[in-house]
Amino acid sequence: MSESNVLTSIVEGVLEDLEKRRIPISKLNEQLKSAPDLRGAYKSLSKPGMRLIAEIKRSSPSKGALAEIDDAKSLAGKYQDGGADVISVLTEERRFKGSISDLIDVRNSIELPVLRKDFIVTEYQVLESRVLGADLILLIVAALTDSQLKDFYQLSTELGMDVLVEVHDLDEAEKALNIGSKIIGVNSRNLKTLEVSEKTFELILPQLPESVLKVAESGISTSEQVAKVQTLGAKAVLIGESLVKSGNPVHTINQLLNR
Repeated sequence: MSESNVLTSIVEGVLEDLEKRRIPISKLNEQLKSAPDLRGAYKSLSKPGMRLIAEIKRSSPSKGALAEIDDAKSLAGKYQDGGADVISVLTEERRFKGSISDLIDVRNSIELPVLRKDFIVTEYQVLESRVLGADLILLIVAALTDSQLKDFYQLSTELGMDVLVEVHDLDEAEKALNIGSKIIGVNSRNLKTLEVSEKTFELILPQLPESVLKVAESGISTSEQVAKVQTLGAKAVLIGESLVKSGNPVHTINQLLNR
């Protein structure tokens, strides 16, 4: 497979896996009536100072296996104890070894808002995310058409969820702003080649308006990097790899955020 097809390949796998668990949309809409109350991710990330989205992540397409996580609930509890503001749970199965059951387990075991981290490319997944209790949903501009981005954003907000709209370049940032995104994540990893460049933060973060809650994603593993993206305008960082590999997430969170 060529490098340029990484994102396409992931999305194809996501769609295949979705077919295995899909239920009639009427049943899904019925389940919406008893969906859990939402916890307000935007509010949690709007508190003063640098905020943290701490990610439960077993594996990644770029690095392979990162950590054995037998008990996602336990790790989420440590993140909460360490002062994280939102817990990100991977639900993509093939490349990230995540699961929907992880999301359910984590949300039932903590009080913090939860981000469903996946490749959301269908309306079904948006509805499913609300049923599962996702407080925050990820929409990746590079994975969606303009109309999908707009429609899924609108549906997510109508359902009460907050939306992290992920961008990788200035064109995508403009698309995110055009749909009225309140939270924009700047991902320094190119999803087509998987290469990371901190220049992406420098290029995009300062260009985003003050009114947007800006999140820096990928490649952040030191307090110096956290401080740098903060000077560029980031209000929060999304960190997974360095937390799952640290052995002591509470200590690592305090180190990263200079608390």
